[in-house]
Amino acid sequence: MYTRKEKFIKQLTALVTVTLGGSTTFAGLCIWNGNENFYRDYVIPFTRRLDPETSHGLAVFAMKHCLIKKQLKPDAESLSTRLWDINFSNPVGLAAGFDKQAEAMQGLHRTGFGFVEIGSVTPKPQEGNPNPRVFRLEEDNAIINRYGFNSEGHEAVFHRVRQEKEKQERAIIGVNLGKNKVSAMEDVRDYVTGVEKFGAIADYLVINISSPNTPGLRGLQQKAELENLIACVLEARNKLGTANLPPLLVKIAPDLSEAEKKDVASVILKEKCRVDGIIVCNTTTSRPSDLKSQCKDEIGGLSGQPLKDISTRCIRDFYRLTNGQIPIIGVGGISSGQDAYEKILAGASLVQLYTSFALQGPPVVRRIKRELDEILRSNGYQNVAEAIGKSSQGN
Repeated sequence: MYTRKEKFIKQLTALVTVTLGGSTTFAGLCIWNGNENFYRDYVIPFTRRLDPETSHGLAVFAMKHCLIKKQLKPDAESLSTRLWDINFSNPVGLAAGFDKQAEAMQGLHRTGFGFVEIGSVTPKPQEGNPNPRVFRLEEDNAIINRYGFNSEGHEAVFHRVRQEKEKQERAIIGVNLGKNKVSAMEDVRDYVTGVEKFGAIADYLVINISSPNTPGLRGLQQKAELENLIACVLEARNKLGTANLPPLLVKIAPDLSEAEKKDVASVILKEKCRVDGIIVCNTTTSRPSDLKSQCKDEIGGLSGQPLKDISTRCIRDFYRLTNGQIPIIGVGGISSGQDAYEKILAGASLVQLYTSFALQGPPVVRRIKRELDEILRSNGYQNVAEAIGKSSQGN
């Protein structure tokens, strides 16, 4: 027989065990199911107590181990689109910079992204810039990063991409190629090597010449340098011994002058430099005057809400300068279906998220798709492709 005190302790222990176990189970289910309110009220506030790079690492870990329930409901028919002979179930992808080492492609696919761009990946492993190199600007819904192409190198990333490609249900994978910091900036071999390495297994390839965190890299956007780079990389792509050549895209900066934009457009419209698409745009080195965060003056590329309108204007400019002939992936400050819709109206065929996914978590992907579907239908569009460039036509 238990004494009264022993009985009370036993009951209290059982109550605590059940309560903690129940709370843990409830939290786990909310995370697994991607409950938007739970992420907003509990998960995100917790992760913001952590160092930004630690938080980034945890997010990659969660996606790597598929710690979120697969989206079971098919995407709305209005969101399906076809580009480069690839069928996308929806136009909302993940931008390069999140899954740098190609560790989390399957989890990101399960989360609901229409495609996943990994990297940037450099030929040889490199550490990138020293810490700290990521900063949250919470008051501005933004991030500044100066990672500097931290990469495990072609070989490690290649094996992970190949494993993902062999899966029956897999992500559409873009491989974003960067340069090693020790390579001469005018030397195009890092990009040629990347094309030769990943050309047979990537769904599309991206030449990243617009990161602000590798000294001299953006100089490759100058007319003569860009023409030489694209011609060499396209030649390497066209020599690949594969049945289907991967589309080749170039990622550009938002900080180009009007003259520089015209130069880029004139190059990519030349037959020998005719890329299959452009990604508009990378992070910005500019700092809008209305930024509030104490981290606003940190060196690096700014992404998120402050980039939204800059990016949309840049998309509209390139859609106009190329007469809509070069497909655009629009990225920069997308955190709602309306944001995505504005990018598409400006001329984007596909869009990408980065900062909103980092700051709001996986539920933002499904919410943006849901909102975009509703906006398209309310504006009389049967399919997202019908809306591409509508606000830029005739301008």
